[in-house]
Parts: sequence; C-alpha cells; structure tokens
Amino acid sequence: MTVLVTGAAGFIGSKVCGLLAKDGKNVVGIDNLNDYYDVRVKKYRLDNLKKIKNVEFYKADIEIKEDIEKITKKYKFESVINLAARAGVRYSIENPFIYVFANTLGTLNLLDIAKAKKIKKFVLASTSSLYAGQKMPFVETLAVNTPISSYAASKKGAEAMCYSYHYLYGLDISILRYFTCYGPAERPDMSVIRFIKWIDEGSPIELFGDGSQSRDFTYIEDIARGTIKSLKETGFEVINLGGNKPYKLSYMINLIEKNLNKTAKYNYRPFHKADYSCYLGKY
Repeated sequence: MTVLVTGAAGFIGSKVCGLLAKDGKNVVGIDNLNDYYDVRVKKYRLDNLKKIKNVEFYKADIEIKEDIEKITKKYKFESVINLAARAGVRYSIENPFIYVFANTLGTLNLLDIAKAKKIKKFVLASTSSLYAGQKMPFVETLAVNTPISSYAASKKGAEAMCYSYHYLYGLDISILRYFTCYGPAERPDMSVIRFIKWIDEGSPIELFGDGSQSRDFTYIEDIARGTIKSLKETGFEVINLGGNKPYKLSYMINLIEKNLNKTAKYNYRPFHKADYSCYLGKY
C-alpha cells in the first residue's frame, strides 16, 4: 500500500507518517512548510521522519492542484490522508480567506485528484470545533450547521465537499473530528506547551475564562493510530476521535505546576466568543 499524507510535517501528520511506515506501508508525505508557527519545529519532525524507511517527502501545497497532480503521476496511491490545514480558531477570525483556501479549496483539489486517479480511500482531518455552540452530547449525527469561527466553517465546507464526492463518484471517505491532541513536538501555540513555558519562566498565563472549561485531551499516538485505523472501507463515515474523558483546564495547569514545582501566575482574559466552555465527545 502507498499512502499520500498531506501535512506531513505537522504535529499529527508526522506521527501518522512514521507509524504507517513502521507498519510496512509506503508513505509519500507533502507539506508546504508555512510559517504559521516556528518552521524549526516542522523541520525537527521531518528530520525524525527521514530516519524511517519507506517515507518520501515533497514540499508542495494542496492549494496548488497542478503541483499535487505532478506528484500523483509518480505513484499509484491507494489512500489519501488529508491532514494539511490551517489551524487555529482565533487567527481564523482575522484571516478567514487563508482558511477557506487551505481547508476547503485544498480538500476539493485532493478529492478531485482522488476521483481522477481512482484512489480507493480518502480520510479528512476535521475538527470538534464544529460542535461549538451545540448542545451535548456531541455525537457524529448532530447537525453542525452553525460554525462560530472561520476555522470551523472552512472545515464544515470540506466535510460537505467530501460527502458530495462520495455521493456523486462513490469515493470511500472517513471524516475524523479531532479533539484536543497533545504530546511531544506539538504546535508551540497550543495551550499545553504555552502553559508549560509560561509557568516555567515565571510569566503570567494568558487564560481566557476562569479555567473551568473542559477539553478532551488525547495523546498524539492515540490520535495517529485512530487516524490509521480509519483507512478501512466504510463508505462514508464521520468519527469523533478523542479520549472521551474531558478535563478542566485548571486541572491541566495544576499538573504542570506539580511537575515543574512552580506556581502559575494568571492574566485573566474575557471568554473568547469563538470558544466554548465544554469540549468533549460522546458520553
């Protein structure tokens, strides 16, 4: 099996590539290596991938269909795992066009290539941010037609396009709505890394709300293995991928304090309009 993984230098993408290769799959990874966060982190992940056999990497952007088509001409792919995306709820409100181009148009480019190349399986990384503002429980069958951030809206567009290509052309598609992922070499703008850094250096934590909001923290390897399992044939399926065991942010902060043997200082900020107080999967 040869698998195309987009966003291969990303937090989840690099782990997925590594595990696929260790499982004996041939992996072709692509990433545009944009500077949304420190590129050195992406290069660090890529350096680790280069140590693993069966992984080839190309610098390419899913927004440029012609570049992806050139790569797909070189290989016979059985599956595509689309992990390339612009992430970040708050930044998406400032720059919505970037998110639509990468998350929605980029997904459309890949779907169209998958159709033309008769690629059997397509996996889309979506987001649990689509559940913001929805009533509990957050089940996959819940209508998520009221996204409250540009990021979530761009992912909703990608999901809708996936269903269209499944319905019209019979593509076998799994959509993964990820919940909060953490682990080594994660994005430096994520809360776990930021809080560790701030507490360690004695700077105040920038905390939106009072810390009582919950997040379904899930370890990176569990997320990556769940992503790989979604390669099985399903027809069309939406899957909540997370630990289903939410923890309050205040609990996470207390764990960091305990392990660093330091006390957090706080800079409280108003609860963000595009955020939400509870963030978990099915009960």
